[in-house]
Amino acid sequence: MGIRQLKLELRSPEVACASPTPAAPDPQKEAPLFAGIDTHKDTLAVAVIDPNGRQLAHREVPNTEPGFGDLLLDTHQVTRVGIEGSGNFGRAIAVHLAIEWQPGRDTVVVEVPTLMTSREPRAQPGKGKTDPVDALAIARITARETQLPPVRLAIGPAADLRALLDYRDDLIAERTALVNRVHADLTGLAPGYQAQVTKLTTRTRVRTVLALLEPDRSVRADLCRRRLERVTAIDTEAAELKRQIATLVEASGTTLTDEYGIGPLVAARFLADVVDARRYPNRDTFAASNGTAPLPASSGRTVRHRFNPGGNRQLNRALYTVAITQIRAETEGRAYYDRKRAEGKTSREAIRCLKRRLSDVIYRTMRADAEKASAGTQPVASPHASPVHRPRSTVAGGQSLAVGADDANEARLTA
Repeated sequence: MGIRQLKLELRSPEVACASPTPAAPDPQKEAPLFAGIDTHKDTLAVAVIDPNGRQLAHREVPNTEPGFGDLLLDTHQVTRVGIEGSGNFGRAIAVHLAIEWQPGRDTVVVEVPTLMTSREPRAQPGKGKTDPVDALAIARITARETQLPPVRLAIGPAADLRALLDYRDDLIAERTALVNRVHADLTGLAPGYQAQVTKLTTRTRVRTVLALLEPDRSVRADLCRRRLERVTAIDTEAAELKRQIATLVEASGTTLTDEYGIGPLVAARFLADVVDARRYPNRDTFAASNGTAPLPASSGRTVRHRFNPGGNRQLNRALYTVAITQIRAETEGRAYYDRKRAEGKTSREAIRCLKRRLSDVIYRTMRADAEKASAGTQPVASPHASPVHRPRSTVAGGQSLAVGADDANEARLTA
């Protein structure tokens, strides 16, 4: 009778239609949330989304230290934050999130390229371009793209190299402008001067032009002499900067300079801009970051690739310098270039192929240097690890190159 009674109770409409008691949500199984931050000089726009890309909240706050606490990240327990412009207007918030913001949380702060953000709103026509729309696009890219590199915070030798290289680039740009103006002035002051001096690339040639202008005491000639004196001063300062950069590169213990065509200036550019090659999961993402990975442009029966205008153009220029240097000598790079030419590629296409190959070589070298230096001090960090927990990267010689800076103020100035 007990079993029969139980069957009757189960057939009862009240029992059959009763819904089970909902289980309490498990905090550990909650879906991760993502955030995107669109940075400006005065304000920051932040959007928080769920894994499906639905916007949960958005806010615009001042780009100041007090404003960083109102970004909704703590309220929604965000686990991954994407920042556009982490090296410019977003530098301070990137440092705040990567270093100062709840070090005990496993939060990843990544860089979102501007080119990816500009393409995202096209999928939503009619919304136009506003800061909330851009922040939402950054958040969705952050959730979708798992290969985005963590923010780069450079201190110590890497920051010094970057500052010296940028200052030297400014000097070279100023010198180029002065020389162009001198050439324009000399056309009227000393017609036919180009027969004696074709380029103002050395101090000897600058002195030759000064000798040509010696008899002329006009105002324009005096201004031309002042420009040439400034060119001489820039040459002296640039030479001193090059020696200082070479000293820092040698002290870092990098093996990049063992590759033919990579001198102290090129090696310094990679050490300063890449900081830690382990930020990139593989050689393909590294090539995409420096613009040597070609973009597919195939359609139907046509299979081809086109030039990649994106990426870090300074690194791309450094790779071009190495490629041209290797082509001019009997090197493996020259042999590779000749093979590509024999396959029917143009000179430019062959150079691009060589740059892509050199990008792989530099990536392997920098990773090997970082792992060799870490082997004797601390475990190698995973490329996907949060910058908050990642150990400071070092190169041979034990000098720190950066991510995970102890001094947030220095990182804020040099990120």
